[in-house]
Amino acid sequence: MQSLIAFWSHAICAAAFLGLLLWRLRAVRQPDQRLLLAGFAVTASWAWLSAILPGDPLASFAETARNLVWIGLLHSLAATSEERQHGVRLVYGAVAAVLGFQLVVTLLRYSIPTDAVRDTATLLRVTAAAGSLILVHNLYGQASAASRSNIRLAMIGLSLMWSYDLNLYTVAYLHSRLAPDLYEWRGLVVALTAPMFAMAIRREEGWRVRLSRAATFQSLSLLAICGYFAVMAILATALRGTSVEWSRGILVGLLATMTVAAMVLLPSAKARGWAKVKISKHLFEHRYDYRTEWLRFTTTVGTTGTDAAPLGERVIKAFADILEAPGGLLLAKDPSGAINTASSWNWSGKHPPAGELERVRDFWSALEATGRIIEFDSLRNGWASPEDRASLPPEWMLEERRAWIGIPLIHGERLFGLILLSSPEYRRVLDWEDFDLLRTAGRQAASSLAEAHGQEALSNAQRFEEFNRRFAFILHDIKNLVSQLSLLSRNAERHADNPEFRADMVATLRSSVDKMNDLLTRLSPKAQARSQRSDAQPLRNILLDAIAAKRREHEVKLLGDTSLHAIVDAPALEQAVGHIIQNAVEASSPDAPITVRVAPEGDEVRISITDHGTGMDGDFVRNRLFQPFASTKPDGFGIGSFEARSLIAAMGGRLVVDSTPGVGSEFSIYLPAAEEVAQPQRKRA
Repeated sequence: MQSLIAFWSHAICAAAFLGLLLWRLRAVRQPDQRLLLAGFAVTASWAWLSAILPGDPLASFAETARNLVWIGLLHSLAATSEERQHGVRLVYGAVAAVLGFQLVVTLLRYSIPTDAVRDTATLLRVTAAAGSLILVHNLYGQASAASRSNIRLAMIGLSLMWSYDLNLYTVAYLHSRLAPDLYEWRGLVVALTAPMFAMAIRREEGWRVRLSRAATFQSLSLLAICGYFAVMAILATALRGTSVEWSRGILVGLLATMTVAAMVLLPSAKARGWAKVKISKHLFEHRYDYRTEWLRFTTTVGTTGTDAAPLGERVIKAFADILEAPGGLLLAKDPSGAINTASSWNWSGKHPPAGELERVRDFWSALEATGRIIEFDSLRNGWASPEDRASLPPEWMLEERRAWIGIPLIHGERLFGLILLSSPEYRRVLDWEDFDLLRTAGRQAASSLAEAHGQEALSNAQRFEEFNRRFAFILHDIKNLVSQLSLLSRNAERHADNPEFRADMVATLRSSVDKMNDLLTRLSPKAQARSQRSDAQPLRNILLDAIAAKRREHEVKLLGDTSLHAIVDAPALEQAVGHIIQNAVEASSPDAPITVRVAPEGDEVRISITDHGTGMDGDFVRNRLFQPFASTKPDGFGIGSFEARSLIAAMGGRLVVDSTPGVGSEFSIYLPAAEEVAQPQRKRA
């Protein structure tokens, strides 16, 4: 009964894969389809031989050939990647070597039918199945997102086939009674994969794979683990029953070798660097995992916060991490044009001496023109290219043996800095891949430095702008004080004998001196802008103080309900009203009075300042009135209206202007009414 099940199980498998072969036979002229068709053909042959010749060497050879063809198909799919590493080839080669060794042991099994040879052959099949599953996992896991869905069914089919083999041969090695039963149904399980291949073939054009460095190390590590256990199991099986404990000696020798290697590699940075260079050179087509390197570089340079190191140190460390350099130095120009040390990170060498700065200028200009990365060892040892010798660095750079690599930081054809990296324990020669990565990273770092310099320049410009703004406001206030004192000096000639005038003059002088001292304090670079504090204030006293200084030279009337309260900052409102009244006085004839009127307006209080002066046209009011340094007066500064509106807006109010040329102007200040006034007003509404 079992032989009948085995026959039909494998016969169905042979028919299924033969059908696939005949269905796709027309694609035999396509190179990328030949391995797939070969896989169908060899699988069908293996299944038919297993059906008619169970246990025959031909069936075993056909099984090994089947696995080799499918491994070749996986390799061809991985080979479509433009970034395939040498390490992946090593994984495929190792699995193929196991399959080749399996052929040899199969021959020995039928010529020398011992238990040790039979168990060794079984272990090799376990190892081959495990290695094949690793390759399927590696290929599918590293496939591009667009192609992963296209190869999914084919990878599931191969995984099912090799997973069943892995369990079958593991059970057989343990001499379990389940092994014959698993073998009977093996053909049917493999036949179930045929529909998966059929559906996957329809998407063959999407079979594209990209492999990363992480995938290579993962495959190598998994294969190394499987290989270690397989070799130890094979040796233990092969030497089973012998009188000599060869396995113990081999194990002791292996442990001794690993211990010596660890003692050499772990403490020595030079040995670790040498090992990494050799592994990268012989196992990988690309030295760097660019995604990992770029993420690390941008993270290091872009780190911010209170605990972050200065930008210069972060830039040096980012380059040092790429080449595993222990430290570095950043040279840059200061505002005077001299080249100095801008920053350093773990740099134990000499800094540029002051006497060398002039010689560095010529080197700096040559480096800015060429942008070449400098290998100082090549210049010291005489094998540098003519281009590098043309821009010879200064003597102190060449004499400093710790200086290993010089990386220019160029942004917009301008050299922002030069990174000097100190040499690691293992000094290697850079290649084109190092130069490309360092040159690209140099431009990114130069962009970050240029942005930082731009931010610093902008901050300095803003500080100057703030100082100039304060100076312009203060100059306008000084102009008003000068006008007030000039009027006082003219009236003193006529009213010097009047006691009331003398008392008023003393009060005016004292007030002017206090205001001028306040202006000098505000002009100090360390002075902070006064913060406004708005609260409910009676308007009468504020307006009287603003009007008092103007009444001596022009008639100013205060009308309306001056008992109203508003939410204001008293000094700021006094200053704003004073600016508007001063402009009104200067725009009016001496006999035309100025009117200040207070009235409630819903939830607001309106303060209107009206004059009958020259007036302004609509275009000037809209586009120039509140622009600094724009004025209709020949000697005006154009600051008063701008500052007045700024002060009123800071209190939560607004300033509205209504002006007609030749008729006059009305400036209306709207301020939030205090609660005591606003509530009754809302009731009347």
